Amino acid sequence: MINDRNDKRYPLVTKHVYRVSDLVLYDRFARALEDGIARYPVFRELRFAARIEQEVLLDAIALDSAWRAERLSIDSAILDAEGMFATVYGSRKADYCSFRVYIWAADVAHAEETKERILAKAGSTRITEAMFSIDWHFSAGKGELENATIEEMADDVLCDAAYPEIKGGVNAFIRRYLEAPETVLVLQGPPGTGKTRLIRAILGAISRRKGEEAECLYTGDMRTLTSDGIFVRFITATHDAFVVEDADHLLKPRADGNEHLHRFLGIADGVVRAQGRKIIFSTNLPNVGDLDEALIRPGRCFARIHVRSLTNAEALALAAEIAAGDAERLARASVALAAWDGGKRSLAQVYSALR
Repeated sequence: MINDRNDKRYPLVTKHVYRVSDLVLYDRFARALEDGIARYPVFRELRFAARIEQEVLLDAIALDSAWRAERLSIDSAILDAEGMFATVYGSRKADYCSFRVYIWAADVAHAEETKERILAKAGSTRITEAMFSIDWHFSAGKGELENATIEEMADDVLCDAAYPEIKGGVNAFIRRYLEAPETVLVLQGPPGTGKTRLIRAILGAISRRKGEEAECLYTGDMRTLTSDGIFVRFITATHDAFVVEDADHLLKPRADGNEHLHRFLGIADGVVRAQGRKIIFSTNLPNVGDLDEALIRPGRCFARIHVRSLTNAEALALAAEIAAGDAERLARASVALAAWDGGKRSLAQVYSALR
């Protein structure tokens, strides 16, 4: 190892780490390489969700006698054993928790045994329905790119009546988009009109087509788009989609001073192709103005959808479809919808009235 700063034969190497697990792991990597051995040649990633308290499940995982565990926080732990090192990160939702486990192992047997033991702790509480993961990127205090992963249930049910501007039905539209060679989808419309619900349904559909969780690179922080880092990550990692919400300034023409659109053009049927991955923009501005022609040109943009509020008649028709024959529920919703001022009803208002 390099201990002498004055020894010119060896350069000084520094590495910034933010987690104790990374410090331990990188130190072991360096020592193994110096000793001429392969300590952890096998890597696995495990993602799952369960309907159980996060603390209860993580306690059970940490207290397994098959490894030595150190609890970094209420939602993370390090697992260490002969021939295996793992980090466990959890997050909690209202009615379930999700975990992402990174496993480094001496061989496949150690890696698979670790996965099986961890999943056994969840047992019958493990969620087997389709899910997708959100790899949320944001800019840290010093401008560095940070991320957090969130597991989401793909349980959004869309009604065609909620999107009258999508001809042929929502599910058929999603299927055509996922099968199309075009990369870009632009969703425009005021808040509450169902843009996010539609995006979630698209991600859920990707998961069902893959037979495993879709991975979505996500940001709503425009500072993350000022450098190439997040774009390189999208191209080189395993994400299925790139979602940018509140992308108002990104959608304007480059001639109007838009300095960031060229990065998206480069990965959406540009020199570096997205290779089947999808890029979805949403904006709360129903009339964001003219979009850059290069972004919405045929062969790159699949569709530009203007999601709008519903008329009173359309809102009542949607409420009837969602109520599914529950006359009392529909009657209450009708009264609530009638109480709101204005001639239009957002999708959010319809669902609120039904609750």
